[in-house]
Amino acid sequence: MPYVALEKLLDKSEKSVYKLVILASKRALEIAEGQPKLVQASSATKPSTIAMYEIADGKVQYKKIKPEK
Repeated sequence: MPYVALEKLLDKSEKSVYKLVILASKRALEIAEGQPKLVQASSATKPSTIAMYEIADGKVQYKKIKPEK
């Protein structure tokens, strides 16, 4: 898979490195626990890398949830 520029990833997480790290780590954990991959990747590719590719392709998105009152 090709290199994904950090700027492209930041566009997907409202320009926040913190949100990007949280999103990628949560998705990587899901993949490691057996959830299906949303992009084509070899079995040797690490879950964290797959999560980054999914974010770059727009298959996984950050969604802000409003707190309930």
